[in-house]
Amino acid sequence: METHARIALLIDADNARARRIDVILGELSSFGETSIRRAYGNWTKAGLKGWQDVLHENAIRPIQQFDPSKGKNASDMALAVDAVEILHTQRPDAFAIVSSDADFTPLVMHLREHGVAVYGFGDAKTPAPFQSACTRFLVLDRLTEESDRAASEDGGDEDAGSGTPLRVPPEQLRQDAKLVGLLRRAVDRAADEDGWARVGTVGNHINNQSSFDPRNYGYAKLSKLLEASGLFEVRDSGETTVAVRDRRQAPPAKKASRRSGSGSAKTASRSTRGS
Repeated sequence: METHARIALLIDADNARARRIDVILGELSSFGETSIRRAYGNWTKAGLKGWQDVLHENAIRPIQQFDPSKGKNASDMALAVDAVEILHTQRPDAFAIVSSDADFTPLVMHLREHGVAVYGFGDAKTPAPFQSACTRFLVLDRLTEESDRAASEDGGDEDAGSGTPLRVPPEQLRQDAKLVGLLRRAVDRAADEDGWARVGTVGNHINNQSSFDPRNYGYAKLSKLLEASGLFEVRDSGETTVAVRDRRQAPPAKKASRRSGSGSAKTASRSTRGS
């Protein structure tokens, strides 16, 4: 997506935490300008105090929605109605929906059917249907500030101050059948006749079929995740030309030729007869 793309950010404040708003806005800045910013909730609730503290400093418009019935959350409906209205009147290039609620899955599917990208942000517990419906879904606890990333590189594999593992260990990656299948299919489709595939091309294949993002597994780049899995050979690591090959496709190692006295004798015998 072009960097001048217009993005509509819609936040389900009743079902999301405010502490990662800087990470969300920073992520969206790489896709375009977040020109529409709204947060939905019943702002009379004490539980939304965290959001109230960050709304104005981040130019997010609070949308008040009282709960008409006890135990019912009307904010979801208000957000969905506004999203459809924004889609047809203001026509943004993309939507960002911050929530961990699977009820938004039909909305996401509707938006994507109308040709706009949808970036989802939520917790790791977010139901799979909502995650899969998004163009890309990002687990907020895995998206760290740059300072946290630097600290993890220097001092270990944990998100500074949170205790959350930053990287999924290799053995766990290999046990994730859905992930393994996704990676292997993408590499196979992007591979040349020798089995090598440019990581950039692999990423394009993945993005065209799923909401996958390597950072959800704690890896900043797809190449790092592929390498950590141990399922792929990596060539030119750290370079722009980095490529991978499924280890199952690697040609067998050539056996070293064995030199023996009998072999030398046979060669000498054939040489004698030829003369």
